[in-house]
Amino acid sequence: MDNHNEILLLAVSLSLGLLIGVERGWQEREAEEGSRVAGVRTYGLISLLGGLAALIGKQLGWPALGLMFLAVAVVLVTVYVVNLRRSEDSGITSLVAGLLSFNLGALVILGYAMEAAAAAVITTIILGFKPVLHGWLRRLEPHELRAALKLLLISVVLLPVLPDQGYGPWQALNPYELWWMVVLIAGISFAGYFSMKIAGPGKGAILTGLFAGLASSTALTLHFSRLARARPEIRSALVPGILIACATLFPRMLLITAVINTELFYDLLIPGLLLFAIVLIPTLLWWREGLMIKHESARIKNPLDLAATLRFGMLLAVIMLLAEGLRLTLGEAGIYLLATTSGIADVDAVNLSLARMSRDGLSVDIARDGILLAVSVNTAVKGLLASSIGGRDLALPVTMPLLVAATAGLVFVLTEPTFLSALTDRVS
Repeated sequence: MDNHNEILLLAVSLSLGLLIGVERGWQEREAEEGSRVAGVRTYGLISLLGGLAALIGKQLGWPALGLMFLAVAVVLVTVYVVNLRRSEDSGITSLVAGLLSFNLGALVILGYAMEAAAAAVITTIILGFKPVLHGWLRRLEPHELRAALKLLLISVVLLPVLPDQGYGPWQALNPYELWWMVVLIAGISFAGYFSMKIAGPGKGAILTGLFAGLASSTALTLHFSRLARARPEIRSALVPGILIACATLFPRMLLITAVINTELFYDLLIPGLLLFAIVLIPTLLWWREGLMIKHESARIKNPLDLAATLRFGMLLAVIMLLAEGLRLTLGEAGIYLLATTSGIADVDAVNLSLARMSRDGLSVDIARDGILLAVSVNTAVKGLLASSIGGRDLALPVTMPLLVAATAGLVFVLTEPTFLSALTDRVS
């Protein structure tokens, strides 16, 4: 490393400390003089000192770097203890930020300038978002915290230890892939719950339907349909909530296939967007009234039902076995039969199964037609449920658009050469 590079890197070390110092100085701008652990200049100098300590460590050995870090830590802790005696409310954040500044400055010299810069920016953002983070923490309910821990348990703890190989009949069950798909669905539902919580149900049935649709469009359809029958005066406001919840099925389908198999995603993109548009257009016609509804009971009560997640995993395993068995015994017709029957109750399981199989040898055309078949059946079922539960008043605004979308999906499948070929072969 020549002198010019050393000077440049030391300047970078200084700038990273100043970045953190500016945020800390702004947060503590009203604090009394001498009551702060460090100021803007001090953070910059601490980071610069870390860079110099790394240079010295390269010459004299790495224990020198460790000793200098220990000396800085002793000084910062001493200042913190003194301030703690003056005030009972003395946070440790500035102390940690000072220690972090030293290490970031050292990392720049050690050849990790980009990583140190990214860490400095993230640190500054976290420090600056204190009011927002504390506000979220105050609004966090116990069952939501437990749900977050459950999600971390099934994703961070359990997923990595599962074997990534096929088991069971036809080697159709891969524990790692099976659980990864469960985590994917649980994560989407979890994100949908907190999106709805942040936006608030008071924003209207349309936003409630949008976010609730990520968790369960069928549950939202049933709930709003019952509500429309019980309170007909707000029916026109509930309609866009039902429609937008059902419309989320199509981008959700595209999202799942994009994660698992991009080739299948591109095949589904045009029909998926077409079906989405068919449901979205009538939604927009009702949106003005939909934004006026305020109904707290529309909120989903459980952000992550672990029992339901496990049931979904078992359902997915059964569908994977049936899909592989039907494919081997009945050929392509078996896939379509499975998609039709599975779509009545659940789309995600058959979507994940066929997307995975398309990556492992199943024709992308067959997987696409099977997924569209399941989506179309599921959309038609929700449309019929809305009118049967909510009454005739929901038939035109809700059932009709959903049936039109379902019909369009079925027409797309029925006109596909792969489907016609499979049907002809089976009949003959």
